Amino acid sequence: MPVEVLVRGLRGGGLAVGDERVRGFLGAFGKRLLRSGPARRHPELGSLGFFLRPSELTRTLDSLNGEHVRVPRGLVFHIPPANVDTVFVYSWALSALMGNRNVVRLSPRAGAVAGVILEALHEALAEADPIVGETQRIVTYDRSDEEVTAALSAACDLRVVWGGDRTVLDVRRHPLAPHARELDFPDRSSFAVVRAAAWLCAERAVRVNVAEGFVNDAYWFDQAACSSPRTVFWVGAEKDCDAARADFIDQVARVLDGRGWGVEPGMAVEKRVATYGLAADGVAKSVEFRGNALANVTLAEEAAAPRRWLGAGTFVHCRLRGLAELGAVVERRDQTMTHFGFGREELEELARGLGGRGVDRMVPVGSALSFGRVWDGVDLPVEFTRLVSVLR
Repeated sequence: MPVEVLVRGLRGGGLAVGDERVRGFLGAFGKRLLRSGPARRHPELGSLGFFLRPSELTRTLDSLNGEHVRVPRGLVFHIPPANVDTVFVYSWALSALMGNRNVVRLSPRAGAVAGVILEALHEALAEADPIVGETQRIVTYDRSDEEVTAALSAACDLRVVWGGDRTVLDVRRHPLAPHARELDFPDRSSFAVVRAAAWLCAERAVRVNVAEGFVNDAYWFDQAACSSPRTVFWVGAEKDCDAARADFIDQVARVLDGRGWGVEPGMAVEKRVATYGLAADGVAKSVEFRGNALANVTLAEEAAAPRRWLGAGTFVHCRLRGLAELGAVVERRDQTMTHFGFGREELEELARGLGGRGVDRMVPVGSALSFGRVWDGVDLPVEFTRLVSVLR
């Protein structure tokens, strides 16, 4: 279908913020994702289905109540990443809930989970009000087909770009209409912080549960998701940190063994090249492998934690004497900090101390991939709408 025909077909709509027809469709779509078969094969669909529950949609809408009339932004063009299949649904669903017309560009390289999502989406569309199908489009075309991206960029009211820095810069070459806006989600990195004394004092069942959550955070998308931890900071005395780290690694290894998690030979080789490279450069003082699925790197003193991806299941460990020391470590690209053993007041004090220099999310270990309406410090439902002032 030519882009002009696609855009022309989306000019109508008549949807409002929180339109009941869209809410019903999203709720039905979420139920299909929670069916036992797909959710068992792809656990990340469980989080997505939970996000689309009617009660969650209502909570999102209730949070937008205010003195202004809130209306849809218009036509929203989404460019999600290829390596995290579920991201496009979160972005698109919130935009649709706000009454927007949407075009989602789905990469031809999207994985098996995307296929399951599209199957459930088609089933839900068949039972939805026709206006839903008329206002929502998912298209696939090669990244090199820049004419399509240019045409959709020129036609949209809001462009949402997920992916690496290179993707953002490439897309920015295509101009938007003067009134249009853009939301960008470029390269990000994330880490975990654990209080060593709290780990050592925790009951075994708690430690097992946290290890399972950590595995979910890191392994669901081969540690490539922006919110998946790549570094674990241990806070406390040196002896406590050494003991806690050793037990933590044991617990994570047991979870992986129990789930039968494997890594392809090519990835195993890549991990060894990356980790031994850190050792050769003097960044790492030790490297430990637990089979192909788990690699642990202990940083040398004063070495900076690498932000780059080192291969699925590779974790860098380093020690901090106190939580406040993160202030000298955090970078602007740091997105999610998963934590264990810290109170809310400590975390809020850290957030104020960082002052926006980095870290947009602080969530318990096991919740790194739980999507929220606020992402990377951006309130998405707010960005997906416009405000109309009505005075009398």
